[in-house]
Amino acid sequence: MEENRENSTETVCSEDGEKVASEKPKKSGLRKFVVALVLFLAAVGAAIGIAAIAGGADGIKALGAFVSDQLLGMKWLDMLIGKAMTGMLGESFASSRWGGAIRFFVYDVIKIMFLLCLLIFVISYVQSYFPPERTKKILGRYKGIWANVMGALLGTVTPFCSCSSIPIFMGFTRAGISSGVTFSFLISSPLVDLGAFVLLSSVFGFPIAIAYVVVGLVLAVVGGTIIEKTGVGGNVRDFISQGGAVETVGETPTKKERLIYARDQMLGTLKKVWIYILVGVGIGAAIHNFIPQEWIQAVLGEDKWYGVLVASVVGVPMYADIFGTIPVAEALFFKGVGVGTILSFMMSVTALSLPSLIMLSKAVKPKLLFWFIVIVVAGIIAIGYIFNAFNFMFVREV
Repeated sequence: MEENRENSTETVCSEDGEKVASEKPKKSGLRKFVVALVLFLAAVGAAIGIAAIAGGADGIKALGAFVSDQLLGMKWLDMLIGKAMTGMLGESFASSRWGGAIRFFVYDVIKIMFLLCLLIFVISYVQSYFPPERTKKILGRYKGIWANVMGALLGTVTPFCSCSSIPIFMGFTRAGISSGVTFSFLISSPLVDLGAFVLLSSVFGFPIAIAYVVVGLVLAVVGGTIIEKTGVGGNVRDFISQGGAVETVGETPTKKERLIYARDQMLGTLKKVWIYILVGVGIGAAIHNFIPQEWIQAVLGEDKWYGVLVASVVGVPMYADIFGTIPVAEALFFKGVGVGTILSFMMSVTALSLPSLIMLSKAVKPKLLFWFIVIVVAGIIAIGYIFNAFNFMFVREV
């Protein structure tokens, strides 16, 4: 038995003489992670406290703006790119539409790629502490709506697109976890994660980012609850419902193995989404610099009752994760499109893309697929109209 493992396993004999594996968790790695998290939260609290002492409410707002604009939004990078373009290509080109489009493209690609790699690495390292067996045990402690809440929250620490979430959903279903939990996870996973929150904060600020996460989680919990309570959640394919769960017992990874896992997840995710990021940023640059604001608002303006419906329908045929939709949403935001319309577009792309629905149809029966689509679409449209009604609360200088 290796002694450098964070947890150790040993072989013992059962009552009938057979050898079975018994785990003796040392929990030192998990304890270190918890301590690090507590220290981080303490540092954040201290920074907020200092800002409050120095400037009161204005000091806290200034701190939030600095974190959102300079640390997460990397506005300093945008300024450097602008100055570099002006020095190399001249003021006239840098201030032209093509110059603006190139600046938007270079800035957003660098920012999103950097934040994506950093966040996926950190999230994956945290995720390594929650293998399927431990996740199943955690979810098994909760019942009713609180179990659905835990399923939705679990989706926030899984950096997957909708197609990548479906195999995890199938595994949970085989393990006997309730349909409410599995569908809460399935809705939440592509919609909401910590990486999306940070990137949304960098573009739109904390109020919109927080609102997006909250409504995404609410949609996931409500959708999972409806699917479970109506009984349609049992309409999964026989090969899944009768497959049974596979239990594995193994040694807990070392710190080095966790770091390797996080690196591999980061590179694997980057390979999957880089093309969507480039396409999304390209579309965003075109919208931002070439399409007149009047055209955008004529179709998607917050005063147009059909704007949310158009955004929701247009998003379905597309296939991208949340990171690919953010540049497009950013450009629409700059053009004055309502927050609710933008949220509806982002959610329809990430949760209801045609490729993911085709894959999901192989795992669930038509009745369940139909009601899944109806519930999610209805929720997305309702969210769009509600947030457009309160759009004034989220408008800020950009």
